[in-house]
Amino acid sequence: MTSLVYTFTSLILIMFVSSFRVIADTGGAGLQDNYYKSSCPPAEAVVKRVAVANFTDPSDPRGLRFAAGLLRLSFHDCHVDGCDASVLLDGPNAEKTAEVNTFLTGFEIIDKAKAELESVCPGVVSCADIIAYAARDAVIALNGTSFNVQGGRKDGIVSLASRAQAQLPSPDMTVTELTANFARKGLSMDQMVILSGSHTSAASHCPSIVRRLYNFNGTGQTDPSMPSALADRLKALCPKNTFNDTVIIPLDSLSFSFDTGYYRTLQIHEGVFTSDQSLYDDQRTQPLVNLLTNNALFQAQFGQAMRAMGRVGVKLTGEIRRDCRKVN
Repeated sequence: MTSLVYTFTSLILIMFVSSFRVIADTGGAGLQDNYYKSSCPPAEAVVKRVAVANFTDPSDPRGLRFAAGLLRLSFHDCHVDGCDASVLLDGPNAEKTAEVNTFLTGFEIIDKAKAELESVCPGVVSCADIIAYAARDAVIALNGTSFNVQGGRKDGIVSLASRAQAQLPSPDMTVTELTANFARKGLSMDQMVILSGSHTSAASHCPSIVRRLYNFNGTGQTDPSMPSALADRLKALCPKNTFNDTVIIPLDSLSFSFDTGYYRTLQIHEGVFTSDQSLYDDQRTQPLVNLLTNNALFQAQFGQAMRAMGRVGVKLTGEIRRDCRKVN
């Protein structure tokens, strides 16, 4: 009987993987693996060395905070007008000033990698590609599986907080809203669920969950679908009207490593965001959440989904910034 169950489960996984035509590893027009092989051979190695050297923050008991931050940075860049490093630009109304980007980290790491690359390959490696490489290195540092990252992006010259606020998904979104949000970027519902798995090493802050705790859907009440024990725990961390921004709330209650803990957290109804927990509570996405508790499957599909995200809105003509914080 055990062998029959194993065979059936394996068959389901094989059928699932074979259905991922939308994440086919075909590459985007103009993007290539090993893009800097000739023009700047040490590019990826330099980014990795600089990133890894800065991942561990001795003052942070959870460690590797910057690794998780770089992974988030890549999403917040690609999801706003494409993967063009616009999130790095400074300015009074730039993307990084948007409320939704308040807690972004990792800018200094990108700066260090860019400075070193400019010293060995001036004007060659784009800031957009540095973000993409650093995100992959972050996954590895968090004990995730490596994947190939394509290069060839150019850097954008426009960065507006209003666009970040309008385009990035909200923690209060339902599956229907999330699916529409990702579809506008050319990403499927399945890819949305897989990319959400990056929350396995992510954390939130009180401002992102107070509506679910104290004014769900404008009712002035707590989300009735949230288990009372979870609600009580979160309210203790984020008291009504008196919380502070220094509180860190893990989105994966089971582990901090890059693994399937996020999906297993949703299965036990410990999802902190509405947008997270809805992935399990919605019958359209629950089967995929259950399948992604298989770590080998999650790791493989996450790498493919990251490659797909890395092709969103890519600019193949434009500039290579000398300083990632400002246009040339």
